[in-house]
Amino acid sequence: MDLDVSTPDAVQPESSARVERPSGTRRQLPLFEARAPRPPPAPRTPAIPPRSVRLSITDRCDYACVYCRPSRTDGYAESRLDLDAWRTVIDGLVAAGVRRVRLTGGEPLVHPRVVEIVRLVAERGVTDLALTTNASQLARLARPLRDAGLERVNVSIDSLDPARFARLTRGGCLDDVLAGLDAAREVGLTPIKLNTVVLRGENDDELERIVQFAWARGFVPRFLEVMPIAEGAHHQGALVTAAEMRDRLAPLLEAGVGVEEADRGPARYVAARHDATRAVGFISGASDTYCQKCDRLRVSSTGMLRPCLATDHGVEAGDVAAAGDVQAVVARIGEAWAQKPDGSSFRGCTEDSARSVSMRAIGG
Repeated sequence: MDLDVSTPDAVQPESSARVERPSGTRRQLPLFEARAPRPPPAPRTPAIPPRSVRLSITDRCDYACVYCRPSRTDGYAESRLDLDAWRTVIDGLVAAGVRRVRLTGGEPLVHPRVVEIVRLVAERGVTDLALTTNASQLARLARPLRDAGLERVNVSIDSLDPARFARLTRGGCLDDVLAGLDAAREVGLTPIKLNTVVLRGENDDELERIVQFAWARGFVPRFLEVMPIAEGAHHQGALVTAAEMRDRLAPLLEAGVGVEEADRGPARYVAARHDATRAVGFISGASDTYCQKCDRLRVSSTGMLRPCLATDHGVEAGDVAAAGDVQAVVARIGEAWAQKPDGSSFRGCTEDSARSVSMRAIGG
C-alpha cells in the first residue's frame, strides 16, 4: 500500500482565543483547501432532542494517521473556543437535553486545559463522560483526568508492531500508547476500549493478536472499517468489511453480527466463544451505515454545531458562546438538530459529501 509517511512537524501550542463572528451566521467548518459548497441533505426533523454529543475541543493532533490527515502540514483552524466559551456551550448542551458527552480532537490531550474541560462537564451531572485519544499523553494525564470526573476512554491503536504503528501514525511511539493504557487501567478508567482502523495489506493480519492483547488486559477490542471520509476515501481499496473481520475471527467468537450497547454508539459486539465476559466490537461505517438510529450532535473546536459527521453543514454557535449567552446556544442547538439528515435516504459516510469533511477537525 502506498502511504504518505511525511516527516512529523511539531504540534503548536493550543490557542485560547475567543471566536468572534456576526450573530446567527452559518458557515462550514474550516477546511484546509478550497472546496465548492454543497447543498445540505434533506432534514428529518428528529422527534427527540439530541442526547449524545462529541466535543472536538481542538483540531490539533500530534499524530497524522494516514486515513485521517493528508500530511502533518495540512493546517489548523485560526481560532478556537476558550474555556469560558466551552463552559457556555456545555451549559447549553445540558439545557438542551444532552446527557452523554465524549471529548475528541484532533487529539484532546494536547489541549492545555483538557482537565478543566473534563471537570466542567462532570460538574453538570451528565450520565456518561468519555474521551477518545491516541494515548500519547495519557500516561501523565490519566490520574488528573480521572480525578476531574472522566469515566472511560477509547484509545486508538492500529498496530502492535512498533515500526508499523509509527508508519501508520506518521511518527507515533507505540511505547507511549502502551504506557498510557497501563496508566488508564491503574486509575480505574473503565471500560477501556481499543479502536483499530483495519487496512487491507497493512494491519489486517493483526486482528487476532490485538484481540488477545486486549482480552489479556481486560480491554475491549473494536475494529473499524476505514470510512470514505476525507483521507479515508483514498483508502477504500484497503477496506476490510466488518463481515470479513468477523469471519477471520470466527474461531474466537460466537456466530452472528453482534448486538449494540444501549446508548453507546453504533458498534456491534460479538461475544467470545468460550467466555461471555469478553467481546469484540465492530463498526461498519462503510459497508452498513446506521444513520436512522443516530442521536449524536457534534461541536467543533471553533463552535460549529454539526448534526452529521458526513457533511460540512451546521450552525455557528461560537459567537454566542464567546458572549456567554447560554439560551442563544440552546436555540442554535435546536437549529442544528433540525438539520439532522433523513437517515432513511441519507447514506452517511458513503455519501459524496463525506469526502470533503475534515475528520481531524470534527473528531470522528
